Formats: sequence, C-alpha cells, structure tokens
Amino acid sequence: MPLEVKTIGASGQISIGKQYAGRTVTVEEVDDGVWVIKTARVIPENELWLHQPAVREKLDRAIAWAGKNPPRASDPEVLARKLTRRK
Repeated sequence: MPLEVKTIGASGQISIGKQYAGRTVTVEEVDDGVWVIKTARVIPENELWLHQPAVREKLDRAIAWAGKNPPRASDPEVLARKLTRRK
C-alpha cells in the first residue's frame, strides 16, 4: 500500500477507505503516535467456552460422528421407556 497522508478530524476519526466500511478492527497504540490497525472478528462472551481446546475437540468429534452417522427415524415411546428404566 502506498503511503497516504490523512488528517484526523475534530471528532477524532480517520477514514481508511470504503473497502473497510462496517468492518470490526482492533487499534493498538504501539508507541506515542504509532498505531497498528487490524481487521478482527469478535466472539460474544457467552460463546467463548466453545473455543476452549477441550470443548473444540469434543465438537470436532461430534461433527465427525454426525457426518458418518446419518439421521434415522426413532420411536419416541421406545426412547421414553429407555429413559424411565434408567431412573
């Protein structure tokens, strides 16, 4: 990318181009007056647990199992009997 000179507006904003419009970014001040801007994806806090290695492993195994075992019809009454026997 060629060097561009930008002016920070009175509200503290700077435009980096329409191709980034609506994107989420991180802004890191690495030195006084030096910023690193990176595009980013944000994970909601209540979904962070899904990205822990142990959970990710279980999800990967479950997805692989589901890929090898297509859905099949089941009888809800049979399932109910199995569940009541376990009590």
